[in-house]
Amino acid sequence: MTALEKKQVESKKKSKLRNNEYYDTQEIQDMLYEYSEKGYNFKSLMQHITSRKNILLAYRNIKKNTGSKTRGTNNKTIKDLEEKSTEELVEYVRNRLEYYVPQSVRRVYIPKPDGRKRPLGIPTIKDRLIQQCIKQVLEPICEAKFHNHSYGFRPNRSTKHAIARIMYLINFSKLHYTVDIDIKSFFDNVDHNKLKKQLWSMGIRDKKLISILGNMLEAKIEGEGVPEKGTPQGGIISPLLSNIVLNEMDWWISNQWETFKTDYKYNRKGDKITAIKKTNLKEIYIIRYADDFKIMCRDFETASKIKIATIKWLKERLNLEVSEKKTSITNLKKNHTEFLGIKLKVVKKGNKYICRSKVANGVKPKLINKFRNQIQRIRRKTTPKEVSKLNSMILGMQNYYSMATYVNKDFSDIAFKVNRTLRKRLSEILSEKGTESKTFQKFYGEYNYKPHCVAGIRIFPIAGVTFKAPMNFSQEICDYTRIGREKIHKKLRSVSPVVLKYLVENPVRDKSIKYNDNRIARYSGQNGCCFVTGIPLGIGDIECHHKRPEKDGGKDTYRNLCLVTKDIHKLIHATKKKTIKRYYDKVKCYFDENTLSKLNKLRTKAGNDCIELS
Repeated sequence: MTALEKKQVESKKKSKLRNNEYYDTQEIQDMLYEYSEKGYNFKSLMQHITSRKNILLAYRNIKKNTGSKTRGTNNKTIKDLEEKSTEELVEYVRNRLEYYVPQSVRRVYIPKPDGRKRPLGIPTIKDRLIQQCIKQVLEPICEAKFHNHSYGFRPNRSTKHAIARIMYLINFSKLHYTVDIDIKSFFDNVDHNKLKKQLWSMGIRDKKLISILGNMLEAKIEGEGVPEKGTPQGGIISPLLSNIVLNEMDWWISNQWETFKTDYKYNRKGDKITAIKKTNLKEIYIIRYADDFKIMCRDFETASKIKIATIKWLKERLNLEVSEKKTSITNLKKNHTEFLGIKLKVVKKGNKYICRSKVANGVKPKLINKFRNQIQRIRRKTTPKEVSKLNSMILGMQNYYSMATYVNKDFSDIAFKVNRTLRKRLSEILSEKGTESKTFQKFYGEYNYKPHCVAGIRIFPIAGVTFKAPMNFSQEICDYTRIGREKIHKKLRSVSPVVLKYLVENPVRDKSIKYNDNRIARYSGQNGCCFVTGIPLGIGDIECHHKRPEKDGGKDTYRNLCLVTKDIHKLIHATKKKTIKRYYDKVKCYFDENTLSKLNKLRTKAGNDCIELS
């Protein structure tokens, strides 16, 4: 993982945990996780789902999501929620959940590489808010029950962890046979009744909640009617529900070997393996990412048996069919297997066999087409923004596929074809002179490629990528334990939990949910200190200022708000010299040249003259 990618992932993790801290929900989520680990049954979850804190947290979690701007069947987006007051939003969710009937789901089709179209179901923004409320309570319960080696749509886990796990089993456990089983249209064929039973088995025994989830699954799809099976892709809660469905399979396969409990007493993991090898059990391991999974085996006989058993189990237990064409057994010493866009094969190196990987066959043409399409857009609209978008695409693709051993060779092949298009399509505007951004210098400073510059910006070298071994997931990382969170981020130390709690519990009543949520975010973003003076903000001495006044079109956005003390707020808006002097005398001990500059910028935006003080 590159430094930039790691920074982006860590930022996302920290953001989620900070949101929990804003609304003081971490403690209840930790409790749900702990009790779920101990096998408790949960019969009163609705009280947590409809709690004020949980609803406000749900709004915060979905408001910056790209999908929040996508319209549902009622043509509403996040902007329609932002105008509601805090109390209006809380009451709305509570009233809807009393007798919950979901609104219809918008059907959208996304093209697939093989020419087919993947159906997406887009709930209305209000139903997505309710799904988020439920997800926040269900997730810690489910996380405690999920198998260690399912990596899709789960907190802190990624495709790179799944690839790292396969490479580990190949390189260290010497498992060179893989079983690939493709479930036919998994998301469209989930059995609703079976899913409800699985929820019950996991300890989720709040009957009203299960009824609500049942209503969500049966929400009318625009133009198609009420579905009898399936979880619509596009809903916030659908990935969690799909993991619940396949979690039973994860543990069934895992209990064949990996988590099999023996009567033999052992102190170390190696002793357990020795004990299991004395039995007739066959060594197998599952690695799953959403509905895409592989079963790693030591020999063909074991692979054949588990393939037949798994197909039968999926049909009998989950009522799911598999695609015979895409279901196979692969001897990795002879052939490659593909997983998550990566092609893996076992090769001999000296006296041992190791895993080598490449970008999957079908991926290269897709990447080339994406780059070429962006080059065409640059030709039509030659702007720094479009060139920067191409650079962003290049860096993003390199970040993902850097887990392939031969990524440099693969991207060199891609670069050869794309650069030819670049020189042909942009010949009139292509230059060797342009600005190298800090990102360019950081990631490509050591490369000596011929420079290609457009609109004054140097284009990132497509071939400028090297293999970075993917790291195995640390099972200690968890959003719902203290130790697990310490591995993700350090808690904000300068923010007072007392003040933060006060802001959460005392919203400005005549203001929108957007305003009050950003007011809380600003307190944390400013580390609990005044925007101008930097002194700690205390209860009773916090005022929220619009940098661009509301009367001039200023919005309740995070960037347009800042928190200041009462005296500073008066000083921003004061126009009379006597008033300015009175309030300045109260705070002058905190002022220096930099502080005065900040104050005057706010005064200028507010339409007032700068203050000149001796």
